[in-house]
Amino acid sequence: MVGPMRLSTVILPVRRWTDGGRAQWQRAEELGFHAAYTYDHLSWRTFRDGPWFGAVPTLTAAATATSRLRLGTLVTSPNFRHPVTLAKELVSLDDVSDGRITLGIGAGGSGFDATTLLGRDETPWTPRERADRFGEFVPLLDRLLREPTEVTHEGTFYSATEARNVPGCVQRPRLPFAVAATGPRGLKLAARYGQAWVTTGDPKLYETGTVDESLAAVRAQGEKLSAACDAIGRGRDEPSRFLLSGFTPEFHPATAARNGHPLSSVDAFVDFAGPYAELGFTEIAVHWPIADSVFAADEKVFERIATEAAGQLNR
Repeated sequence: MVGPMRLSTVILPVRRWTDGGRAQWQRAEELGFHAAYTYDHLSWRTFRDGPWFGAVPTLTAAATATSRLRLGTLVTSPNFRHPVTLAKELVSLDDVSDGRITLGIGAGGSGFDATTLLGRDETPWTPRERADRFGEFVPLLDRLLREPTEVTHEGTFYSATEARNVPGCVQRPRLPFAVAATGPRGLKLAARYGQAWVTTGDPKLYETGTVDESLAAVRAQGEKLSAACDAIGRGRDEPSRFLLSGFTPEFHPATAARNGHPLSSVDAFVDFAGPYAELGFTEIAVHWPIADSVFAADEKVFERIATEAAGQLNR
């Protein structure tokens, strides 16, 4: 292990603030989570037809309701964001939180976010175009947050003319990026711009892969990240390694039925997380339980994991 394992949580923005939303973020702080994140989507999969609130307003409210907990997105993408307007919101959010914001950022996918803003004759971006946009999005956002007085950029996809973000971030030189990536282009961006690298594992292995195959795939991703860091002269311990859990075979119902769900007990979670610690991961995020969903779990066990698992992992 290159550092202590930190446990974080993901709170989906599905509850009204006055009907348990505020209390959930405050409870995350009370339980001692390192950070609490939320998805930055217009909606997501099975939650599409139910309540779903905006990430930035939710995080702003969470910042005013907490004092120590780090906060962030997992993840923001170019699917419906522009670097100039996003930078302004992030500077404001970092200010309200007094420097507790991490931006999880990724290239985006092909789901609801990618289609809801399209006109009748428009087609969704291909994976290649998403990667192209991400490759321009991240460096421009980095500049906008590092250079608050004036940024001008004329790109293929994004432009900025004398964009100003005074006074800049509370965190200097800017708030940290946690770059989600598995492909070569994304890993190069993570190596150059990320303070953390985020993976969910190999999505192709979730349904049919084994636990060992999944760990091998994550190990290979990490080796590619290390090679990308070597290529630019960055230390191999940077960026830190971060697993967004819930999407590896351990969480698939068939595997969980055979081996036990990782959130079924503290010991089960430690057994799940231990191999990732051995691979050099220093942060794992677990989804706050939501009944009757893919994230269903016993909330009392979840709270025990929050308060006990890190101590066992860091012995």
